[in-house]
Amino acid sequence: MTSFAKSFAALLVLTASSLPAQQFATGQAARLVIGQSTFTLQLPGTSERRLGAVSGLSLVNDTLFVVDSSRVAASPQNNRLLIFPGISKQLPEPKQSMPWEGQLRCPVCGGAASIVLGQTDFTKSNIGTGAGQFRIPTAVASDGRVLAVADTDNNRVLIWLNIPTRDAQPADVVVGQPDFNGTSVGINFGGTGSTPSAKGFRGPQGLWIQDGKLFVADTSNNRVLIFNSIPRANGASADVVLGAPDFSTFVQSDLVQATLKATASNMLNPVSVTSDGTRLYITDLGHNRVLIWNSIPTRNATPVDVVVGQPDVNSTDDNQAFLANNTTRLCASNGEADGKPTYPALCAATLNFPRFALSDGTRLFISDGGNDRVLVYNTVPTVNGKAADAILGQPTEFVNQESDALRISAADSMRTPASLAWDGTNLYVSDPFNRRIIAFTPGDQALTPTSVRNAASRDIFALTGVAFTADPKEADEITLKIVDIEYKYKAVKDDKTANVIRGLVSAINAGAGDPNVLATPNIDFFQLVLTARKPGTDGNAVAYTVTLSTGAQLAVGAASGTLNGGQDAARIAPGTLVSILGNDLANSTASAEPNERGDLPQTLAGVEVYFDGIRAPLLYVSPTQINSQMPWEVNDSSSVSAYIRKTLADGTVRTTTAIAVPIIPQNPGIFAQENVPDPRPARAVHSSSNATGVVSVDGSIKENDVATVTIEDRPYTYTVKKDDTLVIVRDALIAQINQDEKVTAEAASLYARIILKAKVSGKDGEGVAYSAKANDGASVIVTALSPALCCASTKDDPITVANPAQPGEIITIYATGLGLVQPDEAKFNQVTGTIFRGPDQNQTNTPVDDAQAGGKTANVLVNRLVIGRVGLYEVQLQLNPDIPTNPQTQLWIAQNGFISNIVSFAVKNPNDPLE
Repeated sequence: MTSFAKSFAALLVLTASSLPAQQFATGQAARLVIGQSTFTLQLPGTSERRLGAVSGLSLVNDTLFVVDSSRVAASPQNNRLLIFPGISKQLPEPKQSMPWEGQLRCPVCGGAASIVLGQTDFTKSNIGTGAGQFRIPTAVASDGRVLAVADTDNNRVLIWLNIPTRDAQPADVVVGQPDFNGTSVGINFGGTGSTPSAKGFRGPQGLWIQDGKLFVADTSNNRVLIFNSIPRANGASADVVLGAPDFSTFVQSDLVQATLKATASNMLNPVSVTSDGTRLYITDLGHNRVLIWNSIPTRNATPVDVVVGQPDVNSTDDNQAFLANNTTRLCASNGEADGKPTYPALCAATLNFPRFALSDGTRLFISDGGNDRVLVYNTVPTVNGKAADAILGQPTEFVNQESDALRISAADSMRTPASLAWDGTNLYVSDPFNRRIIAFTPGDQALTPTSVRNAASRDIFALTGVAFTADPKEADEITLKIVDIEYKYKAVKDDKTANVIRGLVSAINAGAGDPNVLATPNIDFFQLVLTARKPGTDGNAVAYTVTLSTGAQLAVGAASGTLNGGQDAARIAPGTLVSILGNDLANSTASAEPNERGDLPQTLAGVEVYFDGIRAPLLYVSPTQINSQMPWEVNDSSSVSAYIRKTLADGTVRTTTAIAVPIIPQNPGIFAQENVPDPRPARAVHSSSNATGVVSVDGSIKENDVATVTIEDRPYTYTVKKDDTLVIVRDALIAQINQDEKVTAEAASLYARIILKAKVSGKDGEGVAYSAKANDGASVIVTALSPALCCASTKDDPITVANPAQPGEIITIYATGLGLVQPDEAKFNQVTGTIFRGPDQNQTNTPVDDAQAGGKTANVLVNRLVIGRVGLYEVQLQLNPDIPTNPQTQLWIAQNGFISNIVSFAVKNPNDPLE
């Protein structure tokens, strides 16, 4: 292995903004997760560690209280309250150093409850009306002495006068009902029907305890009740009501007749009430706003002081101060259409069915449920309609990426966040549809969300698959228009979809190729894959249309659309060598090689990198770049949380905000020279000092078929047996050929192919003729991929303009991001941060199924991990015998539609008259 093939250089620097100490950043990821064993697992269940449709949270005296049910149509409804004492001891602190030896898959995924209320043990989820039972509880509050739970569908609040110490412990007091004895728990105890009272509730969903007072968001009665002391007797009456002039004001239960009109002293379906000891915060769900009183109200219907999510409390223009995402009143215009200003769908000042508001006394956090995000205000707003300073759960203020109900969870996303809790360091967010609680931690500096990149391939290209659903009949014509260029294919008699796809691919890639896309066939899935040539999000704007001739039998899934999926950073496969780009990442520059045991260090120049809490191996650190390896262990996830810990010379520890890294099974990147324009020259070498050739064994097994490989005039045959496989046939032929006087044979690691090599090195071994065939009518197919051995060079010499590759030659490129390998012995030796120890005959689980060099298909012979290296793969390709001379021949590889970066290398065709 040449020295340059063993290393990869520093990548270009991307900046990451430095922030004041310990601030949240828009788009950051959660650092911790409770309720699931990884950030992306969404398993239902009931245990001390598994959560369902979680909602209400309260955190006091290092004890986390969790309501494991909700009213947002998530599942499962576990109808219980979990108590996690000593939660800070169950989860790592943000500045904690965590050595890792493979003992835990996710050291930042944890938390185990010690006590369950509402059920007799952790496995049950029953409903009931007794003193120790719930029916869809949604909120919890505690001051460290008293515990209260909003038992929503039982229209009551249960109170424990001391923190419970055993499972299923019954409540001491019930409010909202006269006692615990009734088998039915109706609405508005003390009132009549839709007329409430000071004693009754209708679906309460919010609770708070502050300075000896109990606050209840009586949701369906459109009000908040304040009890000036904690009730110690059943059926107690409230002292103050907000949202109504008195305790008995009629509430319209028919939503068709109900009014949305917002005022300074009313509310519509309030779902949370909290306080920071000075101010009072109410989340007015139906009016899409959060109400702030600058002091705790002491009289009924006290008007609010400040409103968030609306421009004011009761706009005069048709009372528009209740609209969800009231962008025309709160957001800056983003353009003009038909002479009128246009606006984004949402911005940092809008709310859409907010579900919780919480302040630590300085900052304000709002759970903006309908926009699937949490808004962070660095100071509590003192004016109406203020925009948030940071947004958690979305990459920017203008998008909602979680509106798709089938979207898989990620470390930086949430779906209808419900409740919030703050422990002075971490912001806990209940995420009911993802069945988890995630905790966000502010950092000393922010990483940009795309800081983690494949160390070889820096970009993700937008793509789409044009799916074909029926074969053509003769004369069917298809026109594929990409932006403004049309490509046509006309079917012939007995044509097949595969031929249509190949024909269009050939047309699109012909010559210099389409300026906007690269086309690749995915025959197994009847797809034509279009990949943007321009990296990143710009490729998402490339449009295409498909037109079929009248009466065509040929059919496609979608007749038009745009490419999608383009991003600023690569999605990462397990085991990938990655570069983290930013500023002030390390105090100095240092590099590392594996030690005598073959292990890379987990700390280098005071720097540590964590992926899901796994302390990752380090190869290189500098102020602007860190090179590491994505742990193999994350192959069970689609997203991981990453952050950096740095120890300064004086011992001070600084951490970054966490970011989410998308994880996929494979996403190849080819190593190339640095600091030159794309397509960059590949780190490619000549594979052999001996002349080579390739025989491919394909088809299927049929007993008594005869496969023959002939070297010059010397045939080597094998008769197929009943239980053979193509690999057995290949290996039997190899055993025969290795008796030859001029040639040796070895197995390619990919597919059933045979690599032939001249026994004599150098040019003297070239020109040895070979051929392959099977008997007539055979099912096995044996094909010689060239007529003679060729292209001897010097093994591992770099391919350069002065030392170019030849047509038909086998070349080697180096890559990362190709994913897990087989067989089991190889899989066992995939150890994070440790050199690969073999076997040499290994291959990736997802093969490199396409390779294009100079616009022509190259035969993939080997895609395997390199023995003695960490996370490095070699890919051996046999070049097409007709590849033309070009000192900048373009090359890319693909795995299951995931295309690498495009690199270049030099080719000299001796039969090409052009120099």
